[in-house]
Amino acid sequence: MNAPVRLAEHTTSRVGGPAADWIDARSASEAVQALRSLDASGVPVLVLGGGSNTLMADAGFPGTVVRLAFSGVELVEESGSTVRVRMAAGQDWDEAVAFTVAQGLTGLEALSGIPGSAGATPVQNVGAYGADVSHTLTSVQAWDRAAGDLVTLTAAELGFGYRDSVIKRSLNAADDTTPRWVVLSVDFTLHRSGSTAPVRFAQLAHALGVDEGEAAPLETVRHHVLRLRAGKGMVLDAEDHDTWSTGSFFTNPIVPASVRARLPADAPAYGAGQDEDGHDLVKLSAAWLIDRAGFSKGFGLGPDEHGIAGARASLSTKHTLAVTNRGSARTADLLAVARTVRDGVEARWGVRLHPEPVLVGCAL
Repeated sequence: MNAPVRLAEHTTSRVGGPAADWIDARSASEAVQALRSLDASGVPVLVLGGGSNTLMADAGFPGTVVRLAFSGVELVEESGSTVRVRMAAGQDWDEAVAFTVAQGLTGLEALSGIPGSAGATPVQNVGAYGADVSHTLTSVQAWDRAAGDLVTLTAAELGFGYRDSVIKRSLNAADDTTPRWVVLSVDFTLHRSGSTAPVRFAQLAHALGVDEGEAAPLETVRHHVLRLRAGKGMVLDAEDHDTWSTGSFFTNPIVPASVRARLPADAPAYGAGQDEDGHDLVKLSAAWLIDRAGFSKGFGLGPDEHGIAGARASLSTKHTLAVTNRGSARTADLLAVARTVRDGVEARWGVRLHPEPVLVGCAL
């Protein structure tokens, strides 16, 4: 019998116990076949892509992990300057972005360096530097576990929100480890600009030496995005423990404007529409709240189990939004740091932070 696969070997945080069973799906059809069979048998299922936005329990997973181990990027349709690009769910995301940039296609360059697979990007509506996938995503092909059928979901049907989609909401509603829809491929509509792309984020524009909204060379935009992300420990590097994380652990909280009014004048806030009752909402900076609540870069909890100084887990030394594995952490260590930060922010500012990664078999 083969030794059980440890989830720590397949997640960017490098924590998590063994899976009871493991299937590498080498094609979309293999993934569908596995899901159909497992759902029929009632076995708990966890679908895994790049493992970048998932925090696994130390006890592991008591069911079967289906890893989407198929990749590919292709241009499937072109009309004038508009190009539709299809990515397999298991495709490494940054490699796919690099492909589009090399093709002179604009739309995804600001999302360079984000770890994980293409199939995971619509689930979280992944975004950075003034862009998110909802801006360019056309549709996804997915396996509908409830209907037992292949479906195509348009961008409108995906109901995108801030780090949210109908797929993610189905996961929460079902109290399951795998959502109702399992993405098999993703289509994006991009534009063949040839060499330039508009810059829609102030920090990125400053790094490029242009005004926000002004165009810059496409390859240069990607280079600077990668440099900015690396400076925050957000580009995977096996030698850098600041990158041993799930990425940003907390989402930026969206709160009533009245909550913002209680914060100091320098607290960053951005308009976020209105709630169902017509009250104004604002998006706050989780990083600002964390830092101003007294949790600085590198914050950790006590010595390790051998009495050696330094914590097994801590906030990144480069960015307070990431909870990192310093080399020997367990899931419980990462959660302890995150829990302390969440509770401290709430005590200081009256704002409760919520985790961005999917927590499997564990809770904050």
